[in-house]
Amino acid sequence: MPLLEESSLPRDCTRTVPVVIIGNGPSGICLSYLLSGYTPYLEPMAVHPNPILFRKLQEAKQLPITEQDLEFLCEGLEGRSGNPVAVLFDTLLHPNADLGFEFPSVLQWRLEKKHHIPHLVLGKATPGGAWHAMEGSMLTISLGIWMELPGVNYRDLTPGKRRSVSNDRATPDEISSYYKNYVKLMGLQKNFVDNTYVTSVQKLHRSHEKSIGNEKNTVNGQESIGFSQGNSQGLWEVRGYQQLQGDTHVPFSLFAENVVLATGASDSPARLGVEGEDLPYVFHGVRDLGVAVSCQSNLSSSSDPVLVVGAGLSAADAVLCALNHRVSVLHAFRKRADDPGLIFKQLPKTLYPEYHRVYHMMCSQVYPASPVANPTAPSPSLFPDYTSFPEHCVLSFQPDMHCVMRGSNGVLRVFKVSMVLVLIGTYPNLVFLKEQGQYLCLDPSRPISCRQNPVDINPYTFECNADPGLFAMGPLVGDNFVRFLKGGALGIASCLRKRLKQD
Repeated sequence: MPLLEESSLPRDCTRTVPVVIIGNGPSGICLSYLLSGYTPYLEPMAVHPNPILFRKLQEAKQLPITEQDLEFLCEGLEGRSGNPVAVLFDTLLHPNADLGFEFPSVLQWRLEKKHHIPHLVLGKATPGGAWHAMEGSMLTISLGIWMELPGVNYRDLTPGKRRSVSNDRATPDEISSYYKNYVKLMGLQKNFVDNTYVTSVQKLHRSHEKSIGNEKNTVNGQESIGFSQGNSQGLWEVRGYQQLQGDTHVPFSLFAENVVLATGASDSPARLGVEGEDLPYVFHGVRDLGVAVSCQSNLSSSSDPVLVVGAGLSAADAVLCALNHRVSVLHAFRKRADDPGLIFKQLPKTLYPEYHRVYHMMCSQVYPASPVANPTAPSPSLFPDYTSFPEHCVLSFQPDMHCVMRGSNGVLRVFKVSMVLVLIGTYPNLVFLKEQGQYLCLDPSRPISCRQNPVDINPYTFECNADPGLFAMGPLVGDNFVRFLKGGALGIASCLRKRLKQD
């Protein structure tokens, strides 16, 4: 098995790393913070509004949270995540947030070198993950303070950006800038290796482990700690390449005692699987629309309509982006406009007026059910700015930029469009794992899905039940909001520290 080359990733690392984190979004950043020795304690003067939890915290206030019994602390807590540690960490960072309160965190963070666990964070771009690829001018669903990571107040890095007392949402540009600056401010840069693409993660056979087991573990030129044989579940080989300036790809191979999957869920957009979906005017990301409207020669108020497919928030973002640039929209989705499962039903109107504007149009500006006499000609039935097509499915996209749709009554409709945005969800891309990670899921017979078939983990350590030594966090385990994915960092850091302490 090849040693790392002088110019490969990372340059001053030999073979074995205690922890490799794949993904440098907020999940990977938060875990790096905790593994770097930043340790949470109960703030001596703090009072948590949950008296039962507060009493538990006081019983072991001399111990960091990471060394306490997380299962015991989680008992009785309720929140908007299915992972109990995510609910625990959220209520410690933002007590009673779901009730509309903005209480200060009850945690005190101390940098303790003895709790440092050497690790590497591998990411495809700069720290921030998928936030760099989002349409930068839209507003996030979560409040800005819910997007922040431990130790650095979001508002301190975005002065003057607060929009209102009741609506303090952020833009993806602001959030991606916050995450990038966070890594620098907390001194985490040495753990991050940008522009890296992992192509293979495999567990080594015992015979191969022994051949490298006597070599000294070093990370970033320093002698590394290691997990004892009793706790170690074997070594992982992580292969991939780092993209340097230009098109230069430098392959790398390193070994890890533990691997953390923090890849998020936006790597692979969901597809319709219909004829013509690969034509050059069909896209699968809101950012593509932003690029098109910024070049008015490509898309303007005089263009044919943009077709948006999907009924989620990304589709609503695309509708808003097009309307803000005076581009007319055709909006097709499979559900009824009054379907109770639509996300808009769950959003308060006062906090999300723009999404309720879209939802109102979805219900009120509906294309009539009668067939079109000449489907290839512009229809007088279209509204000038936006037309909704509930209970419609796309059948095909044609090379002449015509789209064929079918309504619930079976009637086919054809419209000429200038651009199509298929925004029906995304899937994680775990192609570097065997079976593309499917064997890790709750139902191994079905593909991984962050909502319907997440990775099956121990709820308190976030270790994969199907493969010890492999951990998963964030959207992969159902935590799609930054506010809750931080719980994975707490669970994993606590697990690893306890295992080290047993040595």
